[in-house]
Amino acid sequence: MSTTNGTALITGASSGIGAVYADRLAKRGFDLVLVARDRAKMEALSSRLKSLGSKIEILVADLTKPEDLDAVEARLAAGDVSLLVNNAGMSLNGSLLENGGTEISRIIALNITAPARLAAAAAKAFVAKGHGAVINIASVLALAPERYDGIYSGSKSFLLNLSQSMTAHYADKGVYTQAVLPGATRTELWERSGKDINSFPIEMLMEVDDLVDAALVGFDRREPITIPPLPDDAAWTAMQQARLSMAPNLSRRAVAGRYLTQQTESA
Repeated sequence: MSTTNGTALITGASSGIGAVYADRLAKRGFDLVLVARDRAKMEALSSRLKSLGSKIEILVADLTKPEDLDAVEARLAAGDVSLLVNNAGMSLNGSLLENGGTEISRIIALNITAPARLAAAAAKAFVAKGHGAVINIASVLALAPERYDGIYSGSKSFLLNLSQSMTAHYADKGVYTQAVLPGATRTELWERSGKDINSFPIEMLMEVDDLVDAALVGFDRREPITIPPLPDDAAWTAMQQARLSMAPNLSRRAVAGRYLTQQTESA
C-alpha cells in the first residue's frame, strides 16, 4: 500500500492503542494529526516520532464537547487526511446500576456520537476524492454482550455495525473501512475505569504493540473485520453467514406463523 504524502488523523492518540498507531503509521510514511485531551503527552509522543520524518500536528480536543468535536470534523473536511483512526473511547467505572445519567451520556458521547460524526466527515471527504480509509476500534465485547456492562459493549457493537454498513455502501466509492475488535489489551483504559488489568489471566491479555501490529496486517489485507486474538476466522465467517441467511425473512408482510394466536375448536 502506498502511503506517499498520506495523512492519518488518530483520536485518543496520547497513549495506548492510539499512540502505537501513531508510531507505526509514522514509520510507514504517514504525516500525523494527533487528537486527544492531553497536550503534554501528545507533545512527548511527537518529539519521539519526529526523527521518522513525519509532519506531526497536535489538535487538543475533548470529543465529548460539541465545540471540540466540531473542530476535528472541520480538520477532516480540509481534505488532506487520507486515514482516520477512530480510537478514542472509555469504559464505565462500575456497572450500569452504579452510574447516573451524566456518566452514561458521557460514554455515549465519546464512544458513539464522536466516532459516528468523524466517520461521516471522513467518508464525505474520501468519497469526494475517490479514496481513503477509516479504522474503527471496536471490541470483541461487541460479540459478547452478556459479559461486563452493556453500555460499553453496546457502543462497540455500534462501531461494528457502522463499519459493516460503510463497507457495504462506500467500498465501491474508494473508501476502505476496517473494524478492529481487540480482546483484553494492556492499556490505560482499565485503570481509568477502576478495573485491575492484572486480575486478568495472563493468557487472556494482549500487549498493545502486538494488537496494533496484527490490526495493520489486517489493514494491509483489506479485511473489513479484524479480530487479532481469534485463532480461526471460520467461526466469524459462520456467524456472518448465519446472520445473512436471515435477511430474506427479516421484513415480511405476514406475521410469522409462530406468533399467530392458536385457535381451538369449540366442543
